[in-house]
Amino acid sequence: MTLQQEIVGNAMQMAVVSLQPGQTVYCEAGKFLFKTTNVTMETRLGGPSGGGGQQSQSGGSGSGGMGGLLRQAMGTAVQAGQRALAGESLAFQYFTTQGGEGTVGFAGVLPGEMRALELDGRRAWFAEKDAFVAAESTVDFGIAFQGGRTGRSGGEGFVLEKFTGRGTVIIAGAGNFIDLNPADFGGRVEVDTGCVVAFEEGIQYGVQRVGGLNRQGVMNAVFGGEGLSLATLEGNGRVILQSLTIESLANALRKAQGGDKQGPTGGLFSTNAQ
Repeated sequence: MTLQQEIVGNAMQMAVVSLQPGQTVYCEAGKFLFKTTNVTMETRLGGPSGGGGQQSQSGGSGSGGMGGLLRQAMGTAVQAGQRALAGESLAFQYFTTQGGEGTVGFAGVLPGEMRALELDGRRAWFAEKDAFVAAESTVDFGIAFQGGRTGRSGGEGFVLEKFTGRGTVIIAGAGNFIDLNPADFGGRVEVDTGCVVAFEEGIQYGVQRVGGLNRQGVMNAVFGGEGLSLATLEGNGRVILQSLTIESLANALRKAQGGDKQGPTGGLFSTNAQ
């Protein structure tokens, strides 16, 4: 059963979900807005991939008795530990309608757009940290860590949210979204590391230095506003970018409060030092 949802608003969008009997949707703690009185809300530490999404059906002899409960508890603990290590919220909130149709509203935490992605069970989706808003209980939420040089250099790309399974997942970002396919641009695009919102499985994500170790490379890094690295996206698949980065928003707020330490140049001089 397809999740019925509508994304409304402009500068700060929200998702209004119509729950049918038998449907459950879950969100990250802090992204719930409102619900009708016939929708129940339950907070759990685990998501569906860690057993938390199926708690009500996982007990009993069919789950292996005490051994099954122990495996479920261990799975939930591992998932919660991954989320804590990634700096994500530990808890999920689950919503189920009682009786007839129910309504639930969700929103992101920054001014910007939202997008509903439909997973068909064949391709996973990856998203930037904190992009997740809500999903059907048939969608599994996981954490993917970028290792090696990509992880150390990628900034926002070090921790990625991973969505698998079938159903609808709703994500949010800052500013306006643009959808593109690297295959339409010669197979590869280079973007600010903070502009990547989400991409399909099959897209290769990496990080490269801005320019070489020469005069122009130093000028790009120091005065160009991008720092030392750019994200690279290669392959054939959907990519969603955002027009506003968290760093640029934070810099604008500091400047408005008289705390701008970067001067007029940006680049490496754009720091969070107070």
